[in-house]
Amino acid sequence: MNRDVNAPIGIFDSGFGGLTVARAVVDLLPREDIIYLGDTARAPYGPRPIAEVREFVLQALDSLVARGVKSLVIACNTGSSAALHDARERYDLPITEVVLPAARKAARITRNGRVGVICTRGTAISRSYNDALAASPVKLFTQVCPRFVEFVEAGITTGPEVLQLAREYLAPLQADDIDTLILGCTHYPLLSGVISYVMGEDVTLVSSSDECARAVFAELTRDDLLRTEPHEPQREFFTTGDPAQFGGLGRRLMGGFVNGVRQLRLSEPAEL
Repeated sequence: MNRDVNAPIGIFDSGFGGLTVARAVVDLLPREDIIYLGDTARAPYGPRPIAEVREFVLQALDSLVARGVKSLVIACNTGSSAALHDARERYDLPITEVVLPAARKAARITRNGRVGVICTRGTAISRSYNDALAASPVKLFTQVCPRFVEFVEAGITTGPEVLQLAREYLAPLQADDIDTLILGCTHYPLLSGVISYVMGEDVTLVSSSDECARAVFAELTRDDLLRTEPHEPQREFFTTGDPAQFGGLGRRLMGGFVNGVRQLRLSEPAEL
């Protein structure tokens, strides 16, 4: 394990959505350095076979580990579902993911025991949220919302098209009488305004991004890896795709949070 408290936190996502996790981590841990890697050249992960996603995730995590990070964050629900077990066997580092923290929060706050999760097809097929809630009396209702990612990655988070799509996707969950909804993709918090509007004020949204950031805080605290000295944080952003496109959309969606994006190629297959 890298015991250097001054080392950065490595955050990985298939694309832009993990920036919501990175921002939440920075808000909770403002002294920490971060390295963010978005695999936009191969996104979206949701429709891909689980085995392929697992290989992609391990390639990306290998790259972050090579840069000397002290912990890893898999800020991707599909990636967490596909590769978490392999990652924990592969790396001697604290690893935080997005599924279990959000599932635990939803189980804790639901009033009627009926919880919904909206996610990609890959996350739904993996049944990772079902597994996370298996020991809970909660009844889980899953809705796949693939086009939400398309809209977010096009920089569209409001407007009539998004609203109509949200109504179509969320209607079955409304009929299921859920009182808690897990945003089971890190892109979805960027659509929380529309989602909350459609679901109504009686349904509580649980952001996998926010819960993941809290889990990072707890993990680093337990391992005595929190940076405590005053420090001007360094934030590095990498993408496997077009840096200019990533930076432009990142700034549009996240304000001034994303700067100096560089390209990183992940061409070597990970040894599984």
